[in-house]
This record gives sequence, C-alpha cells and structure tokens, in this order.
Amino acid sequence: MATFKKHIHAMSAYKPPLDGRDPKQHLLLDFNERTLPVSNDVTQAMIDYIQAGRLQMYPAYGDIDSVIAQYCGVKPEQVMITNGSDQGIDLIIRASCVAGDEAIIPSPSFAMYHQCAKIENLNIIEPQYSREEGFPLAGVLAAITPNTRIICIANPNNPSGTGIAREGIEQILIAAPHATVMVDECYFEYSGLTVCDWVERYSNLVITRTFSKTWGVPSLRLGFVISCQENIQALLNVRGPYDINQLAVVAIRAALANPEYTHDYVQEVMQQAKPLFEAFLTGCNIPFWPSQANYIWCFPDNADAINAALVAAGILVRPKADANGQVGLRVTIGTLEQTQRAIAVIQTAL
Repeated sequence: MATFKKHIHAMSAYKPPLDGRDPKQHLLLDFNERTLPVSNDVTQAMIDYIQAGRLQMYPAYGDIDSVIAQYCGVKPEQVMITNGSDQGIDLIIRASCVAGDEAIIPSPSFAMYHQCAKIENLNIIEPQYSREEGFPLAGVLAAITPNTRIICIANPNNPSGTGIAREGIEQILIAAPHATVMVDECYFEYSGLTVCDWVERYSNLVITRTFSKTWGVPSLRLGFVISCQENIQALLNVRGPYDINQLAVVAIRAALANPEYTHDYVQEVMQQAKPLFEAFLTGCNIPFWPSQANYIWCFPDNADAINAALVAAGILVRPKADANGQVGLRVTIGTLEQTQRAIAVIQTAL
C-alpha cells in the first residue's frame, strides 16, 4: 500500500535527455553549458584539496558567502549557498507555499519551477510568453490574486532567452507584496540583467543564481540565493547544514579569484559567436526568439532534418516545441569556431 502523498504518485519525473552525451564525441550545444573546460586554477584547487587528505571531513564552508556577496555587490548576510540553483528554487517554493496556493509561472519556462510547484500541490497559472511580445507582463499582473504565493520569473527565460526589464519586475513586486517573487538570474553573466540591488527595498524579492552555466561546473552543483537577511535566515532553517559539496566551494573560490577565463569566454560568446549565429539565421529567413542569453531558440522549417544532420556531425542541440506544437531547436552558443562549425552543418542541411 502506497504511503506517499497521492499527488506525488500522479506526477512524472523531470528527466532531461542526458543519456549518450560525451564531450569527447560530441560538441555539446544542447544544455546551455560552457563549451570549454574550466581553467587550470579551478582544477588544480580541487586536486590540491583532495591530495591534502581532507575528504573524510564534513564540509566547512568558511567565508564563501562573503566571497560570493562581494562578487554580487551585496552583503554576506544576504547570500545563502545551495546545491545548485535547483535546490534554491525548491527551498524557496517550499518555504513560501502550502498545498492549494497559487503559483504564477510564465510559460514556456524552466521545468524545475513546475516540478517543485507540483510537489507542493500548488495551482499553477501560466501566462504565455510570445516571440512578438516577450515576457507576458500584463498576463502576470492580471493573474495575481490573494491566493498567489509564488511568482517565478526567469530573467532571461529558458528556453526562449527572453529578458524582462527591471521596471516590469518592480511592477510585479509592488502588485504582489503578499507573494514571493523569485527571479532566476541563472544566466546573469551573459545577460547582465539583475535586480540584486533591490533586496533591501523589497522583502518579497528572492533571487537565484548558479555557477553551473557561465563558470562551467554544473557537475559540482553550487548555486546561491540572494535576498534580505530575514529571508536568508528563514531559508537556512530549511536547508541542511551539509547540503553543498565541499569540492564545489573549493572550485568556486578558485574561479572567483581567477575570473579571466569566464570573462573572456563570455565576451567571445556574446560579442562574436552569438551575433554571427543571429546574422546567419536572419540571412536564411529562419525565425528565432530574441535572446539575452547564451542560446537561441530557432524554428527552421525542417527542424527534425537539421537536428538529424547535426547529430550525424557530432553536434547536439535541444529540440523543443513551442506552445503551438511547432518544433524548434534551442542552440547553445559556444566559441566562434564552434558556432561556425554548427552553422556549416545547418547550411548544408538547409
């Protein structure tokens, strides 16, 4: 006899298509990851820690909150590290909501918002993004009710790359003072979009970020939450004392102390490779969503054939259907050379 909550059994697991991915065989343009290895400073820091004979010890995070806070321009007491930003999302929703509450999740968006909301048995309202209008600000504002407890905003959004202006976020914060407004800034280094300077102004603002994307260590699982001190203290009451891998903390200390490898990569992706790919799509009359991130969701007429050609050439992208069922390809932008390689294959398939 099942003893778990009935709605949990009725759910489906979030299963990203990770099988068969091999960086030695494939150019991985399917998960918005960094497409180059991390710097030697990062790998050497982890090697040194392992060789120091400390793996048998429980994690001790030291002043990592202060290090991250300095990078973000906030106070140490306004930061909490998490096991990837996924844990931050889960903790925020759990701490904000009870079964039957309403969650506003503009869609399509990151699947973890829906997964965590469904675990808490929330009623989900989904104002729709559009390629023409972008973020559905009017729809979100219209959906706010006294039962709204969480509003999830990906800035920029995944899979579309759509950004929302600070003024729009402020309208939502003011319109829903009784609800947590979670702004996911997972792709901040690419977009430059942030409202972290508002955490003292709006007590209902909670921000999630990660070191998985730009900094290139998704396998180590380190994210963080930024909010006012009262919210961070409450979330620390929910997070476990040892939830974060010690090696992740070691790696990020080294990464933040030697940020050039990230800054140089971001510059090449956003200033060289991405404009090249956008110009290629425009020249081929292939529709795509305007993106402020390191990926582009495009809709060629023969998306399935192009995807097959890319796979045959050892390049993986992410097929994703829009709200109307039209299949598009979400393509991560890598280096200039990697982008040129992808363009050549798509050009031939066209």
